[in-house]
Amino acid sequence: MKFSQCYQSAPSQVLRDYLYLLPTQGTALDLACGLGANALLLARQGLETWAWDYSAEAIQQLREVASIQQLVIHSEIRDVVIYPPLPASFDVITVSRFLDRNLAPVLINALKPDGLLFYQTFTVVSPDHKGPKNPAYRLAENELLNLFRQLRIVIYREEGILGEIGQGFRNEAMLVGQKLCGIFPHPRPLSQRERGDRKYEKISASVLSIRS
Repeated sequence: MKFSQCYQSAPSQVLRDYLYLLPTQGTALDLACGLGANALLLARQGLETWAWDYSAEAIQQLREVASIQQLVIHSEIRDVVIYPPLPASFDVITVSRFLDRNLAPVLINALKPDGLLFYQTFTVVSPDHKGPKNPAYRLAENELLNLFRQLRIVIYREEGILGEIGQGFRNEAMLVGQKLCGIFPHPRPLSQRERGDRKYEKISASVLSIRS
């Protein structure tokens, strides 16, 4: 498979269909952005936009396209699991075809009050099995709703194999959720870097205790 085929070149359907829900100004993050189709669309809407992905090649291609289109995007080669967004840092976050369940509370925390999350990725129930082969990277039925239950659900679609499977929105689930004031999810799991720091602190404390 060619590199360009590993990433979608068009914005996610959830963002295209509900573009009118975006604020007229603010900050936006395209998390695990790939080629940055969502980031390009967000920037065209006038939002100050960040785009993060671990792939240097994807980020380089995004930078070239943004330059041609004269768009300012703060693109960064970044492992979003080890270095997730900080609390209350974005008005809009988009995630497309990427799934790390431990990041759900992180994303809720990363939204500013009244911020919006646009999320779309693959589901286990799928009429033609497009997407990842490993079921761990697919959502169970209604799992996306459960992961972000602390948000106000604005939009949700997950049609599975109901009815005429040649029509409708299949293979994936989409969600638009809003963070209301006063939402404070459970503390997120520690990142790999933080776990290492904590382990080092414990070892250091044990050595000091022995020496004393």
